[in-house]
Amino acid sequence: MPIIEVKGLSKTYRSGQVALQPIDLTIEKGEIFALLGPNGAGKTTLISIICGTVTASGGEALIDGHDFRRDYKAARATIGLVPQEISLDIFMTVWNSVRLSRGLFGRKADPAYLEQLLRDLSLWEKRDAKVIELSGGMKRRVMIAKALSHEPDILFLDEPTAGVDVALRRDMWALVRKLQQKGTTIILTTHYIEEAEEMADRVGVIDKGRLLLVEEKAELMRKLGKRRLTLSLQTPLDTVPEALADWPLELDNDRSKLVYSFDANADENGMPALIERLVKLGIGFTDLDTSRSSLEDIFVGLVEHRA
Repeated sequence: MPIIEVKGLSKTYRSGQVALQPIDLTIEKGEIFALLGPNGAGKTTLISIICGTVTASGGEALIDGHDFRRDYKAARATIGLVPQEISLDIFMTVWNSVRLSRGLFGRKADPAYLEQLLRDLSLWEKRDAKVIELSGGMKRRVMIAKALSHEPDILFLDEPTAGVDVALRRDMWALVRKLQQKGTTIILTTHYIEEAEEMADRVGVIDKGRLLLVEEKAELMRKLGKRRLTLSLQTPLDTVPEALADWPLELDNDRSKLVYSFDANADENGMPALIERLVKLGIGFTDLDTSRSSLEDIFVGLVEHRA
């Protein structure tokens, strides 16, 4: 059984603004699921409804078998949430803040677990410091520690590394990998698409409140990925010659590179014929480079295509 099962979940505000179209989504236990979308796409709304901080207009959700409305307390106890906005009692010490958060979920005291958690987040040396004394990055670490204090089975990370330092980003993803190895399910939204590409098992793309697709990351890149051949020209061109109209070619901004995009999975990619034609036309090149589309390229293409 999926650890999260959503059916027809939607949100319309009193103003008439539709923040979330009816969405169906299942997330399996132990996977890392990345939700990608531009600002205002509905990512935070979807997460907030599942976590119980925003009321749905319609639809159903089961969290580890618990109905998100009828059995709210049990459903919420399985979830750790790291929201975008930092919200902490600034006059409380780090240790007390995390300890209190664990107690609020009814978990028995476990100083050894909390110590290891703070060590994993490079917070142990700051355990007796008041939150008000911490830097922005350290406050973010405390938010993560609080979310994990009650040992949740599901961790939501809403734009977790936006505006944080490189060290925190590194520590966080190391912790995410460790949590996944223990069986924790992780759902993240991020603007750092390369992180989703590196970390995620599956990817969902959301835009204007609509879930455009959900796909295994590797399968998504296989289906929608392109390869790109970039030729560095000996002499810049003003335009792509008519004699090269058989290939979808583009010139870069300074017109010194010719770019050919093609299906990465096609049996015939057209590269040998293109190079032969260039030689016949006397168009010389000093270098050539091939690259595969990134997840960001695919994401941007999907959103633009469905705009």
